[in-house]
Amino acid sequence: MNILLYLIPLALGLGLAGLLAFLWSLHSHQFDDLEGAGWRAISDDDLDTKQ
Repeated sequence: MNILLYLIPLALGLGLAGLLAFLWSLHSHQFDDLEGAGWRAISDDDLDTKQ
């Protein structure tokens, strides 16, 4: 039963850390361009490389 005194605050702290990380990523505009990275991955820009 004493282990709950450690586990409950630890779980709340980890949940709060996850929430803060998510809010930080929203604030720093990480989710603005969801499709751009996918299109850049499949685009054909091999013309810029020298062989």
